[in-house]
Amino acid sequence: MTIESPDQHASWHTPDESHMISAEQNDLMTRTGAGTPGGQLLRNYWQPVALVDELQGKRPLKAVKVLGQDLVLFRDEAGRYGLLDRDCPHRGADLAYGRIEDGGLRCAFHGWLFDVGGQCLQTPAEPEGSKLSQRIRQRSYPVVEKSGMLFAWLGDASPPSTPSAFPAFDCFVAPDTHTFAFKGYLECNWLQALEVGIDPAHASYLHRFFEDEDTSGGYGKQFRGTSADSDMPITKVLREFDRPEISFEKTPYGMRLIALRKLNGASTHVRVTNLVFPQAFVIPMSAEMTISQWHVPVDDTHCYWYAIFTSFTGPVDKQMMRDQRLQLYTLPDYKPRLNKSNHYGFDADQQRTSTYTGMGHDINVHDQWAVESPGPIQDRTREHLGTTDKAIIAYRKVLVGAIEQLAAGEKPLMMIDDASAGSLTGPPSIDGIGPADRWNEYWHEADLKRRQASDWASARLTTEHA
Repeated sequence: MTIESPDQHASWHTPDESHMISAEQNDLMTRTGAGTPGGQLLRNYWQPVALVDELQGKRPLKAVKVLGQDLVLFRDEAGRYGLLDRDCPHRGADLAYGRIEDGGLRCAFHGWLFDVGGQCLQTPAEPEGSKLSQRIRQRSYPVVEKSGMLFAWLGDASPPSTPSAFPAFDCFVAPDTHTFAFKGYLECNWLQALEVGIDPAHASYLHRFFEDEDTSGGYGKQFRGTSADSDMPITKVLREFDRPEISFEKTPYGMRLIALRKLNGASTHVRVTNLVFPQAFVIPMSAEMTISQWHVPVDDTHCYWYAIFTSFTGPVDKQMMRDQRLQLYTLPDYKPRLNKSNHYGFDADQQRTSTYTGMGHDINVHDQWAVESPGPIQDRTREHLGTTDKAIIAYRKVLVGAIEQLAAGEKPLMMIDDASAGSLTGPPSIDGIGPADRWNEYWHEADLKRRQASDWASARLTTEHA
């Protein structure tokens, strides 16, 4: 598979009138409620619904809203996870106030008891010998624990519709000691939150720092260390080389993006990121760690990002990374402390002297402003896209195509079975500086070198490096 040059497949790369988005197309891509074409698509993929941490403590239960559906997530006494519709099928009382006992979740209204599969086990107020419970089943959804996150499948329960398999990506196969999961709340549609991650050009502006900090203190922080195979701070690269050459290639999981910043005649900064269809990206956080991040609709105007940080070197310092992030987010809802109500901490003096945005030194705040400021659902009919938006243009075509495929009874991208899931590995995500005349070979070698040096990844080297 070759990297596309800017003049290849011009319809994918060069903005023109054919890439203008109509209001109808915008609705098709952004609306995810029950019965919508976009919602039907996303319900056929595993969706993160909570962090495992959120179901710790004496009462492991949490009300969640996903794709506009009100649900209740709980862990029973045997450690099994259940996800049920939130309204009791008796008379609609809120199961999020229920009791976890006797092998399930008991409604506080009349004591009806449901197991993790939704089967009603007891209707205790009914007459002795009543068989009513045998006929009652609450809608339930499969839940799987992966790397500190709980994923649910919200698809049609009727055969032949079945949950897709999980790919053998790094974030899912790394040992628990080498992963850390977190999330954050955004007041905007899921699509604009995703699209910032497939825009390699924005980092040179939105995340520009006028001075470089000591990179030794960059653990757990994106863009605060050095690029691989270099002692140059990433902040310096982004600031001084702000016109990247962007290319991408289609992959079995979505697309791979490559941003090149030519530092001089001998060296090029190479940043390799990935779009995992339909709503995740995998990007490098540092030389030793990657971020796999999903963008999950709460409803059409709010979403969560869920991230798994995966280390290729030593175990993750989970406490440090959690403490870092809890300085910026509040529990129990993981809402950001800096937000539109306090102007994202904007400081005009800082904007003149320290950061491009004037919104502090955490890039999550920068991204939050960038995706929330266009409004709850961005009006894409008002866009004027440039050549640096080529991956966004391509992704939207794939998204609309997938919605149409599903409606036609076909399987879109990444609706995979166990047989194909094992072949989807990586995906490689690199931020490094290599020889200008062989940058493509360099990033493959850098990824291979990192895996060979990793205790867990060295055992999983695959034909992707052949």
